[in-house]
Amino acid sequence: MGQDKPSKTEDEYFAKEDAEKKKRLAKSISDQHTKEERKHIQEFCYLKCPKCGGQLSELLYRGIQIEKCVDCMGVWLDDGELEKISGEGGDNIIKEILNLFK
Repeated sequence: MGQDKPSKTEDEYFAKEDAEKKKRLAKSISDQHTKEERKHIQEFCYLKCPKCGGQLSELLYRGIQIEKCVDCMGVWLDDGELEKISGEGGDNIIKEILNLFK
């Protein structure tokens, strides 16, 4: 006589497999949502002033591309740009400021 009913061990195995599949699917959906949300935020915030929300204008300063707000006149630097601007012979004040962030 064949076995028609799955054993308790088989039921547990398939229940565990289903739970793992659901967990992976939920993570995949969450990751996709996070990726889409980040893309939307980047599109919305790109070249916007973090201080006042105004439009940032890119300009070349000492050979380095920096951003300046056309509204509040704030200047924004990407990672490493302050070090490049200060250079080796830069003012001691700039070097002291840089040391605050290390």
